[in-house]
Amino acid sequence: MTTASHQLADIPGLVRCETSSVPELIAQATARTRAEYPHDEVYGQFCTIQEYIDCPPEDVFAYLSDIDSLDEYSVSTRSFRPTGTEGLHVGWDTLAEDTRIFMRLETNREALTLDYHCAWDQGDELWMIYLFRIVPAEQVLGKPGSVVIWTNCHHPNYDKNPYPELSPDPERIWVGDLWPLFYAGHRIELDNLKRILEYRSSRGLPISVAATPEAGA
Repeated sequence: MTTASHQLADIPGLVRCETSSVPELIAQATARTRAEYPHDEVYGQFCTIQEYIDCPPEDVFAYLSDIDSLDEYSVSTRSFRPTGTEGLHVGWDTLAEDTRIFMRLETNREALTLDYHCAWDQGDELWMIYLFRIVPAEQVLGKPGSVVIWTNCHHPNYDKNPYPELSPDPERIWVGDLWPLFYAGHRIELDNLKRILEYRSSRGLPISVAATPEAGA
């Protein structure tokens, strides 16, 4: 037995082929598979959605990298503009009246990843992070296009507003109160994203927001 194997043997609860038979492994996997799952068990700590989009990965990345695209595919965030701090933008979240939302967009073109670092009311602690990964569909589905994976993690600040003194209204709904609806709400937005990109891509129209007729009007 190697040193590494010995260390693993000291860890309780591991399930591996070295210690469990194939029928035992299948039985454990079957026991964890149910027809229905409680909502909080699936989306309590992490909320991940995904979708196939019939649009080239580079175009999907370019669209999501443009902060102005949020005016099109998001349900409620609008009118982001640069602040006096480099890389930091501020806009409005219409889910709560008069609520400012701050954002810093971090992108990696080579890896096809985008992270929206956001927060309501202030731009110093951007704790609401929206993680996007774009996967070439040719690699995983055997067809052209993109798979978009979008994940949010349940930061403790969702449970309690860390800056209540900055709220424009003490009776305002807090973003964390909406966490149970994150899957459904983001699903709507991902459907919007799919419809917009597939419509433009299939017709040879410009993908970027700046190049659309509405933006130039």
